[in-house]
Amino acid sequence: MKFATKAIHAGVKPDPSTGAIMTPIYQTSTYVQERVGVNKGYEYSRTSNPTRSALESSLAALEGGKSGACFGSGLAAIDCLMKMLNPGDEVISTSDLYGGSYRLFNTIFAKYGIVIHYTSMQDLSNVEQLLNERTKMVWVETPTNPTMSIIDIAGLAKLVKNSNAILAVDNTFATPFVQRPLELGADVVMHSVTKYLGGHSDVVMGALVTSNDEIASEIYRIQNASGAICGPQDAFLVLRGVKTLHLRMERHCANGLKVAEFLSSHPAVAEVCYPGLPTHPGHDIAKSQMNGYTGMVSFSLLDDTTEAAHSLLSRCRLFALAESLGGVESLIGHPASMTHASIPKEERLKAGIRDSLIRLSVGIEDIDDILIDLEHALN
Repeated sequence: MKFATKAIHAGVKPDPSTGAIMTPIYQTSTYVQERVGVNKGYEYSRTSNPTRSALESSLAALEGGKSGACFGSGLAAIDCLMKMLNPGDEVISTSDLYGGSYRLFNTIFAKYGIVIHYTSMQDLSNVEQLLNERTKMVWVETPTNPTMSIIDIAGLAKLVKNSNAILAVDNTFATPFVQRPLELGADVVMHSVTKYLGGHSDVVMGALVTSNDEIASEIYRIQNASGAICGPQDAFLVLRGVKTLHLRMERHCANGLKVAEFLSSHPAVAEVCYPGLPTHPGHDIAKSQMNGYTGMVSFSLLDDTTEAAHSLLSRCRLFALAESLGGVESLIGHPASMTHASIPKEERLKAGIRDSLIRLSVGIEDIDDILIDLEHALN
């Protein structure tokens, strides 16, 4: 089954009681049992819910996995994975990553004895040097947020294969339309479903997908024990959003590339971070593991100051100043003072997040209107 067909049909069946083509919102906390131990597959909605189950099956199919689990947010999904670790275990993480992930690792799990190593993963030898018998997870974003660095998933999977570590990939920026890490050797895929999968800026949700039965069993145990689930209304909205994922991503990718090309030739722009540009250092790897380059574009200004970045943000009219990404509308943000403000400046600069770096989530509006807005803001 091709991706577009999966997006519309995978995990979804007509409602058996009414024939409704759309999965109903099962807004219930509990389920009547015929007798103790005999039920119709559901007991309590923290453990499982038919609307959530349909979405979990859909996302697993889109990623080419066997098992999916949905959570109340992307960070709740990462939290579930981290709870698989024990004090003294080590995690190797890419150094340029989402600020919320950094905050979760450093302010929550570090105090429970989990050791986090941050390194640039563009050179896989950096990971190889840190791998040891205590390494239990390698945490990857690709493209990274917000510098759009590309990491070789297949190469990293080969490196991690003979260790005791799980290779987990945050696939939020790419989506399974653009990239499927499990097919490249990853063990687990994480999504902030809030973003492209939901696609309409009306849901907060996270998801994990795997093909490993042992990992899946542990994910479901923690999901049920910790209870950080999503509600059926949100699951319904994402099921609806996923049906147009392929169409939206085609436009996001097309608009993203045109924006990157426009910015590359603008005299006020110092650097453009977009893997679809041949000048991007990770372009060849991106070309080999991605189907398109997403609608995320970051760029820095020749005037590399926070003031210059804030001034540009204030001049935008179509791009809305907001955190988050992946909705149909175009958004603009300043990572240093917004999404990555929790990262100390020294660490932020080391990861390439400059004071003037601006992150765009290029929407699916008409490209002419998008470019006019950027031209106005830059001049």
